[in-house]
Formats: sequence, structure tokens, C-alpha cells
Amino acid sequence: MEQKKLAIIATKGSLDWAYPPFILASTASALGYETQIFFTFYGLQLLKKKLALEVTPLGNPGMPMPMGMEKWFPVLGMTLPGMQGMMTAMMKKKMKDKGVASIEELRDLCLEAEVKLIACQMTVDLFDMDKTDFIADLEYAGAAAFFEFAGESDICLYI
Repeated sequence: MEQKKLAIIATKGSLDWAYPPFILASTASALGYETQIFFTFYGLQLLKKKLALEVTPLGNPGMPMPMGMEKWFPVLGMTLPGMQGMMTAMMKKKMKDKGVASIEELRDLCLEAEVKLIACQMTVDLFDMDKTDFIADLEYAGAAAFFEFAGESDICLYI
């Protein structure tokens, strides 16, 4: 029986969007899937050695707010200086309190599980990114190389 394959395209670079690709990839790998994540555009932020990921409630109406803030605090209030930092700190604390692994831990787990992490070479070039800012265990490739794997995968997810 041929090994099942999971292909993930990660395009977001915020704290809340960092979890799905790493959780899904590490789980799939544990279940025996050959797994690749293709990081493009803002998703490349997830591959940096020093992560500075934040979460914002703006543009994310489904985000549960602490203390029922969504009922009494206007959306416009979320644009106030310092709100994004405050919301990021609150989210990180909640995750730590609930025992959720950090992004760094999940990323390391993926690497240990032999999930292939691929940085989009075109995006790295487009944004003049410095490869020394990224973790060491990456491959750099274009979309065509990823499509070869994705075209054969059993599951392909766009995150």
C-alpha cells in the first residue's frame, strides 16, 4: 500500500493562523502521511528563527473576546494603539494556561516528524528576504516543485 500524502499551502503570518498548518502537518505525519508545507507570501513569517507573530481581532469577527468584550466594546476600539499587542499577550497567556504548545514547539515537532517545510523562492526574492533570518531545515522551491507533490497528494489544504 502506498503511503498517503498531505500537501499544505500556508499563506498567513499571524499567530492565530500559524497553528493550523503545524498542527495538521504534525498530526498527519504521526498518522503515517508523507507531509509537505509550502510557505508563501506572509506564511514565510512562520519560518523565521525569531518569531514576532501577533494576533488581531480586526478582520476576524469569529475571534472570541475576553470578558464578553464583543458585546460592549466597539470594533473601532480595536484600532486603538496597543490593542493588537494586548490581544496577542492575552492569546499567548490563554494558550499557555491551556497547555497548548508554542509555534516554535510545533514547528520543531514537524521537523522531527520529517514534515518537509518549503519556502517559496519567488516570495523570498519578491520581498528581498534574507535567508539567514530563516530556520536552517528548509527547502527553497517554486510553486512548480510543490505542485508535483500536491498533484499526487491525497489531501491538499490551503491555509
